[in-house]
Amino acid sequence: MEAYGAILNLVIPIFFILYFIEKIVAWRRGAPVIRGLDSISSFSSCITNVVKDVLGLSVGILSYQWLLSKVALAHIEATWLVYAAAFLVVDFQGYWVHRWSHEINFLWNRHIIHHSSEEFNLSCALRQSISTFINYFTFLLLPAALLGIPGQVIAIIGPLHLFLQYWYHTRLIGKMGWLERIIVTPSHHRVHHAINPEYLDKNYGQIFIFWDKWFGTFQEEMPDVPPVYGVKRPVRTWNPFKINFQHFWLLLTDAWRTSNWRDKLRLWFMPTGWRPADVQARYPVDIIKDVYHFEKYDTPASPSLVAWSWIQMFFNYFLLIYFFAFLGRIGSPGVFLYGAFIFASIYAYTELMDRNRHAHLFELIKSAFGLYLIWQAGGDWFGATANVGAWYAYVVGAYCVLSVGVSAWLVETEVKKDMPVSKPFSSPALPRH
Repeated sequence: MEAYGAILNLVIPIFFILYFIEKIVAWRRGAPVIRGLDSISSFSSCITNVVKDVLGLSVGILSYQWLLSKVALAHIEATWLVYAAAFLVVDFQGYWVHRWSHEINFLWNRHIIHHSSEEFNLSCALRQSISTFINYFTFLLLPAALLGIPGQVIAIIGPLHLFLQYWYHTRLIGKMGWLERIIVTPSHHRVHHAINPEYLDKNYGQIFIFWDKWFGTFQEEMPDVPPVYGVKRPVRTWNPFKINFQHFWLLLTDAWRTSNWRDKLRLWFMPTGWRPADVQARYPVDIIKDVYHFEKYDTPASPSLVAWSWIQMFFNYFLLIYFFAFLGRIGSPGVFLYGAFIFASIYAYTELMDRNRHAHLFELIKSAFGLYLIWQAGGDWFGATANVGAWYAYVVGAYCVLSVGVSAWLVETEVKKDMPVSKPFSSPALPRH
């Protein structure tokens, strides 16, 4: 995981830079494609996802290495042709995992956060799940295992394949000519993120678009049908932890409430959005019916609250850089305590973004935890005195104290005011399931 952390420390700054370039271009064009709190929520989701991955909080039912040892017809060297074949196989797997994540009720929970933004820009590409604790889909790499493609090749191709999906999450790039017939382009992916009836559940491809054409899920973006983004059952929160488990909680409560024992079991495997008839009648949920007229989630926020939310997010990114740089030295259980602090911090400030009247209490708990970690280490922050200098612990401690004070002030002066929860919004920029 140390190598993965080092890669992330190189890649994530590129994501930030490209996002701010997109923001500048959008501003110059007068294109309303980026909102501050929405972007902060997306970046915060990215942080939670990479921390979860580095901590190894997921397991695979089947490992590629085991599959390789059992079915390989040959053992081959890692040439450029082997890397190309591996890339194709990983993309084939990606298509089916992506498709099933949309089409099967319990799998939708692992993917809903990626579609939860009611905007479509580079930041929403970073909305990735923390609710994926089990990997079911290694068996889709069977073609690679049969060919004898080495495990280290798959290990390299996997992250590369994921990072290459970032660039096409934008509204600022139009159709790309002959490339539209080969690779997934922004136009294709806009269709995928849309909830318009014409576009729903289309274009699952991740790098190559021909999978969709072969398996009957392709839809071209139409000039007279502007995509509307999000999820049809809107999440109504900026908190990535709540978004990650909303759908699962609905499935769990539906399974508990239905009187039909068959439905208690089958609802998990039914098409996404299916609910037992008796539960649907007694416990209806909010679903967007008119994709062009709806209330886009947009909590009122002063410039001070927005600025403080950006500061919080970037400070946690600052903590993340150190975390990834010194994973090996921090060791266990330190890495889990560090990750817990970052999780608690993100939960606290996104609750403030949601205008939770108790957000400052979450900040107090987080900060007390952080100060305790410094105290029990004798004034150090996970070995920072030796690694970068004693100043690091002082900065983290000051942040813990400051975050409580600022959050309490914002709750008292802004959140507790009698302000509406959301603003009416009408435009092509809507949700999904």
